[in-house]
Amino acid sequence: MAFFNLRRVNQPGMPLAVNSYEGNFLQQFNDDYIPADIALQNSDIYAIIFLLSQDLANCKFTADKTRAQGIINNPTDTANPHGFWESMFAQLLLDGNAYAYRWRNKNGVDDHWEYLRPSQVQVMLLEDGSSLVYNVDFDEPSVGYQQNIPQQDMIHFRLLSRNGGKTGISPLSALLNEAEIQSQSNNLTLSALKRAILSPGVLSIQHGGLLSGKQKAARSRSFMKQINASDGGPIVLDDLESYTPLELQADVARLLSQVDWTTTQIAKVYGVPDSYLNGQGDQQSSLKMIQGFYSNALNRYAQAIVSELNTKLTANIQVNIRPAVDPNGDTFATILAGMDKDGILSNEQVISQLEFTNFFAGPVPLKGGETDGTNDTSTTSDATS
Repeated sequence: MAFFNLRRVNQPGMPLAVNSYEGNFLQQFNDDYIPADIALQNSDIYAIIFLLSQDLANCKFTADKTRAQGIINNPTDTANPHGFWESMFAQLLLDGNAYAYRWRNKNGVDDHWEYLRPSQVQVMLLEDGSSLVYNVDFDEPSVGYQQNIPQQDMIHFRLLSRNGGKTGISPLSALLNEAEIQSQSNNLTLSALKRAILSPGVLSIQHGGLLSGKQKAARSRSFMKQINASDGGPIVLDDLESYTPLELQADVARLLSQVDWTTTQIAKVYGVPDSYLNGQGDQQSSLKMIQGFYSNALNRYAQAIVSELNTKLTANIQVNIRPAVDPNGDTFATILAGMDKDGILSNEQVISQLEFTNFFAGPVPLKGGETDGTNDTSTTSDATS
């Protein structure tokens, strides 16, 4: 890697405030952030991050330049492309910022990109306000800490910004209260459950007079030993004792069965229908409407990514979210069928579009039981011979 060079800007810069939710992960909750590793312990947040990051990685990004398309398809040497992009998008959703350094060869062409954690990066603004520069602490000892890296050498995805788009804000900052409420709710539920089943029943001693606390505790321990020794069999008591088992309190049962409202809040912050988090959602909404809401949410994140790639790669990049929201192509096929029925497209055009999206697994069946030879290798070989 000797021919890769890090470029620097000599002009000093001023640090920009960035809400990093990974660098101080050992700290507890405060008024400013939720640490990312703690946030991912929340099942709802984990589910939404996993869902969105995987679907964004499944989207197809297409560039009009071969070199730009090449680095998008194979951005790193240390992971598969899907894993790299999934990590970038997950970090973007957690921190509001995601970074990668562009390693280039001596001709200035992208060779590979290196994923950077937010804790490795400090964003700076030049004193004249003309550009951003980055201080990066690379993991490789041979590279080490580098200052004043120009912004053209960095891939920097951002979400909502408060400083003109220079840096992003983490969605987790809007979930501080919800996360605290859900944590307390979980603790309350566990506490109520433990207390509800803490005592399996009440053992009453008839005509026993006033027993001391030690005598009652001793009889309780003796009774539990008797239960354990019975190996699931019936318990034998004399006429001086009676045992009444306790049932789970109705209030605790309702507490365990109620839907946690914070699920809806988390889905709202990320712009995703709460039905995607196994919530009840709007019972009046159709599946098509819910998918439409999710497609809109996914497209918002995808456009933020496309904008950065267009700027840094100086290419016209388009994103197709259909592979993520309609992986089987059933919805697309239904739309094309409707356009065929209405006369907007011909039958041949519909088949051509479905073939282009690899909807058919084999040769296309035609009327009369024949098949279209465009996908049939035997037809091609016979014609060639």
